[in-house]
Amino acid sequence: MIRLFVALEIPTDLRSRLSLLQGGVPGARWVTAEQYHLTLRFIGEVNESVARDIDDILSALHAACFMVEITGVGEFGGKLPRALWAGIRPCSELVHLQKKIESAIQRLGLPAEERKFTPHVTLARLRNSPSKKVMDFVGHNSSFTGGAFEATRFALFSSHLGSTGAVYNVEQVYPLG
Repeated sequence: MIRLFVALEIPTDLRSRLSLLQGGVPGARWVTAEQYHLTLRFIGEVNESVARDIDDILSALHAACFMVEITGVGEFGGKLPRALWAGIRPCSELVHLQKKIESAIQRLGLPAEERKFTPHVTLARLRNSPSKKVMDFVGHNSSFTGGAFEATRFALFSSHLGSTGAVYNVEQVYPLG
């Protein structure tokens, strides 16, 4: 079995800017800069045969290149915050690509993603972080602009869970354009 997800890779210069946000929130497990990505579809655990089918169907997708802009920060969880994230400026091409990927994955017989697509880059996972500290972080960094990059490809990642958190590896890349 292999744990998979589809995502856009974040360029090195933008990962460096995002990593400067780390700190000031007790209980935060900060994502390392190398692990930053923009998830398009979490797939989960599948066997090798299904993984090959996923690769085949993603290889057949066609979409144009587009610009992605990282801007602002926020949190998931409300009164019990569980994650901090950097936002993505609304982008119809990004949503179009995500819908194509979702449709392709469903055609393979995998269940639909139940969560609404909210484009973001996870900065930290939170455990027992004081809501006030989280809100202070969000307020202090609300005008953050990480910059923009051209999405010229998307990737199929594997995720390996370990004692220090997940490690992500690019398994295959698919060009856009």
